[in-house]
Amino acid sequence: MFTERTSAGLDVHARSVAACAIDTKTGELFKERLVPSNDIVVEWLRRLPGPVAVTYEAGPTGFGLARAITTAGIRCEVAAPSKLSRPSGDRVKTDARDAVLLARLLRNDDIVSVRVPTISEEAARDLVRAREDVRGDLMSARHRVSKLLLRHGRVYYGGAAWTGKHMEWLRRMRFDQPSTQAAHDSAFEAVEFAVARRARLDEAIAAMAADSEFTAVTRRVSCLRGVSTLTAFALAVEIGDWDRFTGATIGSYLGLVPSEHSSGGSRRQGSITKAGNTHARRLLVEAAWHHKPHYTVGPTLRGRWELAPEAARVRAHQGNQRLHHRWNSYDQRHKKHTVITTAIARELAGWCWSLATLE
Repeated sequence: MFTERTSAGLDVHARSVAACAIDTKTGELFKERLVPSNDIVVEWLRRLPGPVAVTYEAGPTGFGLARAITTAGIRCEVAAPSKLSRPSGDRVKTDARDAVLLARLLRNDDIVSVRVPTISEEAARDLVRAREDVRGDLMSARHRVSKLLLRHGRVYYGGAAWTGKHMEWLRRMRFDQPSTQAAHDSAFEAVEFAVARRARLDEAIAAMAADSEFTAVTRRVSCLRGVSTLTAFALAVEIGDWDRFTGATIGSYLGLVPSEHSSGGSRRQGSITKAGNTHARRLLVEAAWHHKPHYTVGPTLRGRWELAPEAARVRAHQGNQRLHHRWNSYDQRHKKHTVITTAIARELAGWCWSLATLE
């Protein structure tokens, strides 16, 4: 609830900050264009009639400004851009008008805030997102190699692709045309470089997952089938504070619930909303596929269980059994596998929350 005297809105960009503040007692409007320096922004806020509350949109500039403002003793709300209410008839958009809109929304308590991660959480996110970028780069590099070979009628029949044997076959590949050989060598070099980058990042993630503030949550969540240490660590750092959710709301946060357009007596549901964290949603969907085969506790899963508390192992065992049963139930009703996977991922998110918040 807004209780301060002055509400301030900041439209933050890489090279400028459009600032606007409204004195709710006198109605006076303060406008300024600032350089994007935390000290200068805080100094301007301190000159306003206090107490002051300020907001700006979450974006590529990060959360350093929010931390600096909070450290200065000023309430700061980082607004979710997708939740901002804008007049439908407003056809003029400038930085100054955006700042005024933010100040008014804050004064009216119409700001939906995002959680500001800690510095350690943000550093861990940088690591897992770097790994996600490498995964995409590796897929693109492999695609270029395979399609180059396909254009020249070179197809591998020696087993699964991208194994050690397949890589040796690619190294021995030779073409008559020097230009084609150079293109192949360049594409294959990109694959090897991406694999090496991925290995280095996997090693760093494994070390951090074994000894950091995220270790306890990672070990509990990885008791679920399909949730490896890498996946559990990524979920731990992407979601951060699990206590702000419930088992029913975390699926909505991750965009795994159906969209809906209902009115009167009619109810229409569509595809999932795909809101929230894309990386976490992809990890859960991939993990959901592992619940299709018959459930057995193999050596890999048992090894992860040995690192977790007894209560986490018991709950995870119940979750694994239920998710496999749910998959079979959907399959018997002839649901599409993509629909089944999404439904299992939504429920898997609730089981992850259950284990992450387990005392």
